[in-house]
Amino acid sequence: MAVRLTKGQKVNLRKDNPNLKRVLVGLGWDPVNQKGSMKKSIIFWLWYLNQVLSGWEIDVDASVICIDGKGQHVKTVYYGARKYHKGAIKHYGDNLTGEGEEGEDDEQIEIKLDEIPQKVQKLSIIINIFSAYEKMQTFKWIRNCYVHVTDMDSGKELVRYDIDGEFSGKTGIFVADLERSGTDWHFTAIGEGVKVADISEMVRMKCSVE
Repeated sequence: MAVRLTKGQKVNLRKDNPNLKRVLVGLGWDPVNQKGSMKKSIIFWLWYLNQVLSGWEIDVDASVICIDGKGQHVKTVYYGARKYHKGAIKHYGDNLTGEGEEGEDDEQIEIKLDEIPQKVQKLSIIINIFSAYEKMQTFKWIRNCYVHVTDMDSGKELVRYDIDGEFSGKTGIFVADLERSGTDWHFTAIGEGVKVADISEMVRMKCSVE
């Protein structure tokens, strides 16, 4: 059974899995039915028109920020740059609407732990709403956010974090960190919501950008 974490908790992925090589980071979420959820006001009607024009769809994107030992940005793997270091990290693609079966991953990222360049000491797993400011959307309209990590060789789910908290007004979430310690990799549940326009702002918040 997978280790279930709450915000701030940490687990060593290799403690009980010393031969762990490849992991699949799966992230999921479900859109809330937004219709009729706000007071009738000028702000509501502006918001309502925006949602109608966009088809009521919320595009949440999952990404990984690669960070070195000095806290500097190395690379961001996301829908526009889906591979790093010959596939050591591979993004499986962008879900534009959040549609799918409840409880199933919306986006997935494969990580080959032993192939990550040594200079990369931390992987920050994030999600953000694409064009959130333009569409006037926040994570208030998203529910059931989670991340889990699966051993790709055995199929065993190692850890799961159901992201809890109040994210009204937030357009991005720092979900979790994978941090190297010698030959071990530690997974830490973060769950910190932020107000950002795009991924680049989250990169600047998390690390020093060269």
